[in-house]
Amino acid sequence: MRRRSLTLVLWQALRRSPGALLRIGVWSVLETLPAFVIGLAIAHAISDGFAVHRPWTGLVWLAVLGGSWLVAGVGARQVILAVATVVEPFRDELLTHVVHHALSTERPDETAAARANLQVELARDAFAAVITVVRSFAFTVVSVVLGLLTLAPGLLVLVVPPFLAGLALFLCSLPALARCQRAFLVADERTVSSVTTLARGLRDITACGAEERVAAETGRRVTEQAGAGRALARVTALRTVSLALGGWLPILAVLAGTPWLMRNGAGAGAIVGALAYISQSLTPALGGLVQGLGVSGVRLAVAMDRILAPLPVVPDTRKQLVAGSVGVELNGVTFAYGPYAEPVIAGLDLRVPEGDHLAVVGPSGIGKSTLAGLITGLLAPGAGEVLTGGIPAGRLDPAARTLIPQEAYVFRGTLRDNLRYLAPAASPETIAEVIDILGMKDLVKRLGGLQAELDPGALSAGERQLIALARAYLAPAGLTILDEATCHLDPAAEARAEEAFARRGGTLIVIAHRISSARRARRVLLMDGARVRLGTHEELLTTAPLYAELVGHWQPPSREFV
Repeated sequence: MRRRSLTLVLWQALRRSPGALLRIGVWSVLETLPAFVIGLAIAHAISDGFAVHRPWTGLVWLAVLGGSWLVAGVGARQVILAVATVVEPFRDELLTHVVHHALSTERPDETAAARANLQVELARDAFAAVITVVRSFAFTVVSVVLGLLTLAPGLLVLVVPPFLAGLALFLCSLPALARCQRAFLVADERTVSSVTTLARGLRDITACGAEERVAAETGRRVTEQAGAGRALARVTALRTVSLALGGWLPILAVLAGTPWLMRNGAGAGAIVGALAYISQSLTPALGGLVQGLGVSGVRLAVAMDRILAPLPVVPDTRKQLVAGSVGVELNGVTFAYGPYAEPVIAGLDLRVPEGDHLAVVGPSGIGKSTLAGLITGLLAPGAGEVLTGGIPAGRLDPAARTLIPQEAYVFRGTLRDNLRYLAPAASPETIAEVIDILGMKDLVKRLGGLQAELDPGALSAGERQLIALARAYLAPAGLTILDEATCHLDPAAEARAEEAFARRGGTLIVIAHRISSARRARRVLLMDGARVRLGTHEELLTTAPLYAELVGHWQPPSREFV
């Protein structure tokens, strides 16, 4: 389904079922029969029956009116069935269009969920409502006009002008209604996208302490959607004004014009019949049109605009960045956990070239994990900029970097599924090679092989870390950050893992748990709160007393300082 005008799409949907349209027309005549009969039946029941002391004649006319309602009930049922034969194929076509576009994009589109669920169903229901109310309105107006002409042509002079004025006011308000409805649906899509992103990154958000920032962003989306809903409610108030003008003002006009009508030959029965036409047929028909087009019609137009709009083309940065190393650059970065809190990081300038191996050391709570959150884009700096791969860290494709926090995540499923989570195309040979490189053979054997179902609660913290490390090693990411990701391993296993990642290639940043990680790194970043120092292990030993103290106090493997 290409991008086409709404009118063309709806016309094609109607034209596909000519038999259904014919049935809708035939049964609509029967359904709106009371709209024509009610005024005539009441007028004749009064004028030819009760007013001239012929009660049986009056009762016969009322019986005719009652019979028309029975016929209308049968017609209404058949109309609903005929409308369904038009609407359901329309829904199927829309759903096929949404799914096709969602699957044809190179990267997932979270808004497709809102389109497939909310908007397709909304368009289907709105299309059915529009067909029903427009059909009912047209047949009812024709019936009322014919009835008024039959009773007294002068009635049209009093009824038609205010009715047309109310209808015109309502039709003029539709563009504003459409804009507000579209704003509401766009806000809904953004809320869905924000919540989906939040759900995907819960583990990383928690690991980097970004809960408040993410909660604020998601809350802002919810607030925007609530504001769009309130704006829509304000605009829809015009429906009440148009209904009062077109539906109830004609009644006042007929009452006020009664003397003139009677001077022109209209009897009491004709006047009461005209009031019945207006109050029981014309006003409900206008109310149905206002409700149907003012809500369902506008929703249909806006939903179709969103459904038929081409999905946004998003550059695939993963193709550009994942293939090689990813450099990191921090320029004047300052970050604090709150507007009145002391900065955890203040004015930091740092360059981590592509392919570098950097260890970050410092006392506990000094901001090392905060630095990891900034580099991965999970935290936004209060001042300065963080660039990864030459672009802002928050805009980097998640596949281009891998962060392993201290508490590693393992999900229920097979060991193979856990290892291939970030690299679904990894071959059995590649997986076996990584298991050997990281020294995981005994663990795999104990768990029962790659097909073994894992129970995360039954694994030790060190075993979970080994599985997460293997998963990250298999991932095609150009930047790997180990945020104390080996703290539950013994020193030998930790050394093996860090050396494996260093040989693997790409940029490696290790938030050090033991000072031995700094000895293995190409460069070391020392964070001591007042300032940062960058250099090799040997340089910092001679120029940074704090670093020398940390090294001097380290006694493997029982003491851990950093």
